[in-house]
Amino acid sequence: MKLSDREWTVLGVLWDTGGAALGEVTAALREATGWSRNTVLTYLTRMEAKGLVSIDKGRCPHCYQAALSREECQSQARDSFLQNVYQGAAGDLVAAFLRERPISARERAELRRLLDEMEV
Repeated sequence: MKLSDREWTVLGVLWDTGGAALGEVTAALREATGWSRNTVLTYLTRMEAKGLVSIDKGRCPHCYQAALSREECQSQARDSFLQNVYQGAAGDLVAAFLRERPISARERAELRRLLDEMEV
């Protein structure tokens, strides 16, 4: 599932807080987005329908939580990007990043270690 930038923003608050009431989510998003309570509620409701957010309606106020972990969403985004942009060729993706963004000696050593462990 492809997340919009706004969905990532909402989920970021839910991951960071571990779940929160509407007022808390709104307060956390207000400075960065300027969203009103109604806008945040609309996003949370739509994201629940998509399976991204769960709502504990047994609590008062309701508690909103991310239905997927940050790692699950990151993995899906990586897989989608890899397939759409690099036709699944992970080596091409890594090579492109390394050509465009220098890495430190420490990062190079870590990358070599990971590749050795993978027996590539």
